[in-house]
Amino acid sequence: MRDCSNNRRGFDRVLMAVAATFLTVSASSAFAQDTPRSNASELAIDAAIPRPEPANVPPPTASDFKADTTAAVPDAAKPADVKPAEVQATEAKPVDAKPVDAKPADVVTAPATKPADAPKTDTAVAPAAATPAPATATAPAATLAPATAAAPAAEPAKAASNVAAEDQPVADKLREQLASKSLRTFDRKNERAAAEKFYSARDYAPVFTKAGKLTDTGKGVIARLKDAAADGLDASDYPVPDFTAATTPDALADAELKLAASMLDYARQAQSGRMHWSQVSADILYPEHPIDPAEVFANVTSAKDASAALDGYNPPQKLYKELKKKLAELRGQGEGPVITIADGPTLRYVPARKKQAAVEMDDPRVPDLRNKLGITEDTDSTKYDATVARAVEKFQSSVDLKPTGVLDERTVKALNNPKRDRQIDTVIVNMERWRWLPRQLGAASVGNAYVILNIPDYTLKVMQNGAQVWTTRVVTGKPGQHATPLLTETMKYITVNPTWNVPPSIIYNEYLPALQQDPTVLQRMGLKLERNRDGSIHVSQPPGEANALGRIRFNFPNKFLVYQHDTPDKYLFAKDERAFSHGCMRVQNPDQYASVLLNITEPNQHYTPERIRSMYGSSEVDLKFPTPIPVNITYQTAFVDDAGKLQIRRDIYGRDATMLSLLRNGRGKDLETVVAHAQPSYARPPSSSLPPGVNVAGDNSGFGSSGPNFFERLFGGFGQPEPQPVRRGQAQQQRRVITR
Repeated sequence: MRDCSNNRRGFDRVLMAVAATFLTVSASSAFAQDTPRSNASELAIDAAIPRPEPANVPPPTASDFKADTTAAVPDAAKPADVKPAEVQATEAKPVDAKPVDAKPADVVTAPATKPADAPKTDTAVAPAAATPAPATATAPAATLAPATAAAPAAEPAKAASNVAAEDQPVADKLREQLASKSLRTFDRKNERAAAEKFYSARDYAPVFTKAGKLTDTGKGVIARLKDAAADGLDASDYPVPDFTAATTPDALADAELKLAASMLDYARQAQSGRMHWSQVSADILYPEHPIDPAEVFANVTSAKDASAALDGYNPPQKLYKELKKKLAELRGQGEGPVITIADGPTLRYVPARKKQAAVEMDDPRVPDLRNKLGITEDTDSTKYDATVARAVEKFQSSVDLKPTGVLDERTVKALNNPKRDRQIDTVIVNMERWRWLPRQLGAASVGNAYVILNIPDYTLKVMQNGAQVWTTRVVTGKPGQHATPLLTETMKYITVNPTWNVPPSIIYNEYLPALQQDPTVLQRMGLKLERNRDGSIHVSQPPGEANALGRIRFNFPNKFLVYQHDTPDKYLFAKDERAFSHGCMRVQNPDQYASVLLNITEPNQHYTPERIRSMYGSSEVDLKFPTPIPVNITYQTAFVDDAGKLQIRRDIYGRDATMLSLLRNGRGKDLETVVAHAQPSYARPPSSSLPPGVNVAGDNSGFGSSGPNFFERLFGGFGQPEPQPVRRGQAQQQRRVITR
């Protein structure tokens, strides 16, 4: 009890001492302020030394002496940055003992962190130094400023904001809208996440407006969206909000996000298309190249020309840009005037016969007709000659009119329909298909070399360094189930003297029915029928001049199991329309084609067509490419030729019609959804399906492995090390490659 009394009396003495000190200091300050200065020097000193305002604080009580461990921490998230009380006390002292630099805020932050080492200031120094109790020593110092003096230092985030004051209300609304779960402006999760990240990084400051007015970025984006039709897109798919009507922070924030969403929609569809290729057919397979929404935000908003940056998501290929120019011309927006063919009598050309000269009708409309159809010779001639008749016939074929070559009323009407005629639709769907293709068509290490095959034009071209290196005619698949697929793959090697392994579809649909009629038909055709270990049958044709694949096969492994090859049926290349195969592509001059490709991949080997032909024989020879060459199978019913003329080809597979129907049915963004198609079945026909009397070359009946799988039979073990260019003997000819 005695000790407690002593402690109590000691505590009371401390309180009395502190109170006395407080009263003395306060009275001295008040007296000093009230005492008039007698001379100018004393007044100058008073003016130079600022005095703290006396705080109207009640005397301290016992509850005031709790240690506050957070008051001096400016940022609770960074406790490591808190300075010890000794350091803060040092900062609170005037530099060079000049009290003019002392700040009340500097003084009040020290006691709360470490009361035991209270700072020594010009006020209440003696009691604080003489008192061992930390709680009582800090109270006088705390009276130099109000208790809220440290509050501004605890909010550094607002001080660091980069948002202009006039845009802060809009920024606050953007923060609210992006944080709201009910926001439906962005259709895709990754695009909303990109928007949240983009705007949070800029403290939610708007990018398309400033002080309620459109920025250059906003104007550029809007200009590109409104001109979407120039790229074959529909401007209504990218709505532009009315910023002039947005007069409140809520409305400006809403317009900001809607324009951002339209910008992302445009970039996505400009790059990948308004419809996914799987919506059109099961026999299309191109590599995906979706946009990165975060990259779109960064690229467009940081560009000097936002419109050009957004336009950059359209295909960069020359053929696409040429179609875009022709689209403008067809719509009457080209550089030259729109050409209209006047009504008049029917014009026809009659070729010469044995005893009769050719009949060429004369008409003043013919020069306009020549110009309209892109005829560059005799542009001023009024004669309806053979050249004009052929051009009219080709035009009629392109718009599904009977190709007679006669200029009648229906043909004139088709020529004079520039707004929504078939040619405009054809150009638009072809521009759409260009969006499916890879942005980089070729292999960079060999001068961006690639192969591009156009199915409706029945041509194949080898390109390198942006120029055509070589071209040839091709035969493609028949319409229907044998249509040649659209794809992009890489050619890895070619095979000289290939074996033709008949695909199951041909065996089932053609050969088995033929065997029912004549059990010897395959033997007479030079085909070999074998029974596999698993009981299925296999039909093949050994290498040779009469082989269905000819002398060379060009291999680019793909899921459709198609490739390019030679053919013994050379007469088909003379036809204008050449859709006769089961899906593979027959090449007119395969020896030249092989030498061109090999010289690109192995320029030091100096391959020639003669060297390729010297390899012809009865054994397969594989020639590997050190650098695989991309092969792009396309469907271009509209393209611009080397003379700058728009060429239109017949829609043999109905791809144009399907796409136009999809674009007009109002499904909108649903067309971008991937459609899953059933994969073709490659089951091999069972031997039980053979009729009696069929000669089977090998009876490998029994159980066990049936050998390579179907894909390996086709491409020689895709995924395994590629075969080296070596000649293989007759005993190694059993590797089977199945064609379509």
